[in-house]
Amino acid sequence: MTPMLDRRSFMIASGLTALASTRVMGANDTMRIGVIGAGGRMMHGLLDAADKAGAYRIVAASDVYAPRRDAVKERSGGEASTHLDYREVLDKEIDAVIIAAPDHWHVRMAADAVAAGKDVYLEKPVTRTIEEGAILTKAVRSSKQILQCGMQQRSWTHFRDAVDIIQGGSLGRVTQVRTYWWQNYRVLVPRKPIDTQALDWKQWLSSAPDQPFTEDKYTYWRWFSSFGGGAMTDLFSHRSVVVHWAMKTDAPRVAQMLADKYVFDQFDWPDTVQAALRYPGFDVVYEGTISSSIDDGGLEFRGTDATLKINRSGFTVHREGTPEAQNPVASEHSFRDGTITHMENFFECVKSRKEPNAPVEAGVAAARAGQIANQAYLHGGQMIWTPKSAA
Repeated sequence: MTPMLDRRSFMIASGLTALASTRVMGANDTMRIGVIGAGGRMMHGLLDAADKAGAYRIVAASDVYAPRRDAVKERSGGEASTHLDYREVLDKEIDAVIIAAPDHWHVRMAADAVAAGKDVYLEKPVTRTIEEGAILTKAVRSSKQILQCGMQQRSWTHFRDAVDIIQGGSLGRVTQVRTYWWQNYRVLVPRKPIDTQALDWKQWLSSAPDQPFTEDKYTYWRWFSSFGGGAMTDLFSHRSVVVHWAMKTDAPRVAQMLADKYVFDQFDWPDTVQAALRYPGFDVVYEGTISSSIDDGGLEFRGTDATLKINRSGFTVHREGTPEAQNPVASEHSFRDGTITHMENFFECVKSRKEPNAPVEAGVAAARAGQIANQAYLHGGQMIWTPKSAA
């Protein structure tokens, strides 16, 4: 029976002794934060993480839905000013903004923020279209501001250690990465009705085509093409960012996608997806549905010598040619939400002015991979992509 090794022993045996490190912001300075987009991800994810990441206070908040503005003000102890127009937040004396608006707002808000001299934490996917990638990158790199993309895997300790293992060659040649994510929208907690009198729908639409309000569009905007990119940008982008990082690449050359709407006919994007993306030297496959959630999600890096399986709970490494290959020869478990560590990294970079763990290029590339796959879906099932394709 193959003996179990702990993570450090495995990495030392593989010649990988430089473990990932986490930098934590000190608590001497209180960061002044502006909140833009105060939905569930902001209130129950990003601000909860910020509470654990360092000293900060919410100075101002913007949302097009009045109850959400009020919720941020209450969370701030009554200190935060509230605004319908996000640009008024940028006029405040703040150090940084956290943006968690729908995808069709991301580039405009982030570009305005860096132009106003504010650092930015921008939720993923950072762009809605392939073309927006160059716009966002130019805006950030033409400024002196920090922009952290909301790809928390890039700070999550066990993901960082897994990337060290992959890049150290311990898996041999990796020819395929399998990715998957299963969710079930049919068993979600019932939502409260939207008070349309308290919502500025025209402001919410922004530059999107004018269209009537529906609760599905407002709540499940990711699944409507005017506002988001469905599974391939909402879910797969969390997978593609890890693939690009571990495999030192940034874009597929060919994408194929077989997908359909079997359950959620009201959405624009398919609810059930099989996608294959060819990168130089290896393939990536993604499968998922939003009508079945058993097994959740993860990635498998399949190499000639070993396979590494990873999800948000940890990773295991399985060696080829062993009597019990299903038993891991190395493993690591996570006991902390990576969003906390990611927010810590952002806070520290605001102070140090160092490059964040998820710079703009990583976020743009992660979103672009899913957008290329969506183009395949929209154009007969296949897309051949070169940088000129975005022109």
